[in-house]
Amino acid sequence: MFFSMGTATLVLVLALMVGGAAAVGAMVGRAIRSRTDAHQESVGVIQATLLGLVPSNVAFGLTMAVGRYDNRRAILVQEANDIGTTYLRAQLLAEPARSSSLDLLEEYADQAIALADQVPDSRRFRDAASRMTDLQRELWAAATDAVHADPTGTGPRLYVESLNAMIDSHTDRVTSLKNRVPGTVVLLQVLGSTVAVGVLSLYLALLGRGLVTSLVAATVVILIVFISMDLDRPHRGLITVPDSALVGVRQAMD
Repeated sequence: MFFSMGTATLVLVLALMVGGAAAVGAMVGRAIRSRTDAHQESVGVIQATLLGLVPSNVAFGLTMAVGRYDNRRAILVQEANDIGTTYLRAQLLAEPARSSSLDLLEEYADQAIALADQVPDSRRFRDAASRMTDLQRELWAAATDAVHADPTGTGPRLYVESLNAMIDSHTDRVTSLKNRVPGTVVLLQVLGSTVAVGVLSLYLALLGRGLVTSLVAATVVILIVFISMDLDRPHRGLITVPDSALVGVRQAMD
């Protein structure tokens, strides 16, 4: 649910949920402030417990998102290296496999860059991935012809080896882009943070504190939760997976 939202919409939803909980908690706290201290003590115990659980929950989700982000960056660099190696080894092939393979690899690199700029599961993402799959078939067919033409040659066999690694890298990258933090974990982060901020705001209101303190706490929580989600959206938002490695390989081809 949260993954499909745009950046502005996601920030707005988090602000309404967490900030709204802070405002509601403050109003409820002021309403019951005139009652006995026993209520303050019980609310204090609850908010202390929640504030102890929420950081571990948020840290767990953030750790999962950071791990996936680092994995996507590493896989993209690996795919760029495999494309570059395959392009170099394609120059060892005899004609006409050499020229056709080089042209196909240049288009393949263009499609890899296009894929890096699309949102996973979108129509453009599927189109780019489908085109790369078609190019893989054409490249493999040309490689098969090259091996048949020179069964004992070193060049064709080295090329087939790097081509196979390039295809595997593409599969790894597509899989990593679709591998996101489970929705239940994200939902638990948001709901847990919302409840914790609401109870904290209620407790601060019982102690006679103003709403500003609660809003500052809500803002910090919103930023942490947003960063955790943004890390898991590799091609939208503020933190994206850079495609500079692929761009560099494509420029080297020219």
